Amino acid sequence: MRVQYCVRSHCTDDELHFIKHLGIDYVYVMFDDNHTDYDSVMFFMDRLKKAGLTATDGGNTNIYKNPSIHLGFDDRDGKIEDYIRFTRILAKAGIKIGYATWEPNQVLTTKWDVGEHTHGAVARIVDIEELKTHPNSHGRVFEKEEIWANFKYFLDAVLPVCEELDFKLALHPNDPPVPMLKGIYNLIHSSDDYRHAFDLAGDSDRLGIKLCTGCWLEGGTEHFGDLLYDIEEFVRRGKVLIVHFRNVSDTIPYFEETLLEDGYMDMYTVMKKLVDCGYNGMIHVDHVPRYPESCGGDHASFAYSYGYMKALLHRAEAEAKARK
Repeated sequence: MRVQYCVRSHCTDDELHFIKHLGIDYVYVMFDDNHTDYDSVMFFMDRLKKAGLTATDGGNTNIYKNPSIHLGFDDRDGKIEDYIRFTRILAKAGIKIGYATWEPNQVLTTKWDVGEHTHGAVARIVDIEELKTHPNSHGRVFEKEEIWANFKYFLDAVLPVCEELDFKLALHPNDPPVPMLKGIYNLIHSSDDYRHAFDLAGDSDRLGIKLCTGCWLEGGTEHFGDLLYDIEEFVRRGKVLIVHFRNVSDTIPYFEETLLEDGYMDMYTVMKKLVDCGYNGMIHVDHVPRYPESCGGDHASFAYSYGYMKALLHRAEAEAKARK
């Protein structure tokens, strides 16, 4: 298993050095809108190489979370062409995994605030009942059949290009994982939705999972699926490309994002399952409670959680090795 850290294409050299100080060699890259041309991508890849870092996957939020693609607007073919263009650039630059997330409204959140479980730090808090009061975001209701048809249209256009480029798509769940919010049906809000997505992909093995433990835990076994069972199934099937490692205080309708040790899931159990199943892909800390600048800011926030996650990984790997 390889630990990775998020970088943005406008990051400073000091930020790249910080990642190396954490003992991390791999990154995923979120490219700015003005850095999606080939020369800009290669310029940043050269910076990573000089810093001793390797990019394993990447994307641009406005390209892969595009409402025209997700909702089937008149200009979607042009937006899909933009997606394909950028995919070709990533592949040419040596990045072999990109993203798909069917969230035309991005990640929905009630507020970033101090919560009951955040030790005074600011964290993401979601109240589904409050989100349900929000009006339709795009003028009307987009039902299940329409959203799935748009996804299939996208797959039919993009998967042949991925086959050509030896490129894979990591599909993230909807967050929060409920059937509908703001008048739009949420494509992936259960593990069964992933199974259906893979059926739609047919014989292609280019579609995989960005397995967000946080989303599984937000929905819980009842609404999303059994996280440990699903890890075993999807790792065995070779579908898990990236793992987001995150814990939450409780299942929907209300949850706070917590430190890894503070949520309702024993995250060592999750790490042991990943190791024991032979998962050998990428893993990174997802959202974390944020500390103020007087306490080290985001660097301190992520450093703590990465240290905790790496300790779980090293212990699980050592135990697995001792059993052999």
